[in-house]
Amino acid sequence: MTAEPRETPDVVTLGETMVLLRAPHIGPLRHARTLDVATGGAESNLAIGITRLGGRAAWIGRVGDDEFGRLVLAVLGGEGLDTRAAVIDPEAPTGLMVKARRTSAATDVRYYRAGSAGSRLCPDDVDPALVRSARILHVTGITPALSPTARAAVRAAVAEANAAGVPVSLDLNYRRALWSAEDAAGELRALAGHADILFATEDEARLVLKAPDHTPLVDLARELTALGPAQVLLKRGERGAVAILDGRPHEVPPHRVHAVDPVGAGDAFAAGYLAELVRGGPVATRLATAAAAGAFAVTVPGDWEGLPRRDELRLLAQDDAVIR
Repeated sequence: MTAEPRETPDVVTLGETMVLLRAPHIGPLRHARTLDVATGGAESNLAIGITRLGGRAAWIGRVGDDEFGRLVLAVLGGEGLDTRAAVIDPEAPTGLMVKARRTSAATDVRYYRAGSAGSRLCPDDVDPALVRSARILHVTGITPALSPTARAAVRAAVAEANAAGVPVSLDLNYRRALWSAEDAAGELRALAGHADILFATEDEARLVLKAPDHTPLVDLARELTALGPAQVLLKRGERGAVAILDGRPHEVPPHRVHAVDPVGAGDAFAAGYLAELVRGGPVATRLATAAAAGAFAVTVPGDWEGLPRRDELRLLAQDDAVIR
């Protein structure tokens, strides 16, 4: 029997996708009587953003041999991701995260992922042929923090991409709950040296560079390019973004939208940028789509549910609230 041909992915990524339990109403979690069940993970959020915009994406990761793991694979497959490199781990459960809105402006996210299947990602899980076939490899600073084997898996994937001339995209995504600032700074700085495209928040840039608070944003971005990546984008949430792309500075204005859930906005921004990059889009188009995708992401509950399709990008420029 001949194996089913695999389409060449635009973006390959690897990391942990968890089941998300979220309270449907604002207030202390202890008062919630029901929890909505969803999924989320920085890398798969981005991959879904790519597919929503018409691209192809493949996800490498581990899930438990449980109902939550089957839910993760069903959701990712349903969104068009290639999950054939995913591993079903019979010895560890699928990770969980719990999200609650304590106030309308404050979201609390807690992780239950120690010893999870996703944290057991290892170099043997990385399909070299899949990485080498990609147009971009995307990794984040979350996965190296999960475990020594997950860190080794990220390094192996990046090494494969570098050897094959596949551009590497890195989102620093520092999570203080997973590792110390000191440990993170060293590892993320090393990864940045092997990256071609880098996404970061202001705080993450200062962490990696050990830069003082008064350093201007453009200077932060330039210092990050000195580590290796020619394309650096500093995400500033509702204040837009600042970028240095091939030596030239750019400022990205934000869209004014009613924010419902800020989680996942950075993943959406990166997805919008990479989706246009693999299409050969000019800088202005890449930045415009990145900003629009980030804006869409915050308008609905969930880490990725609000990500736009390509035909929806125009909606942010419309004054008419009714689509006919």
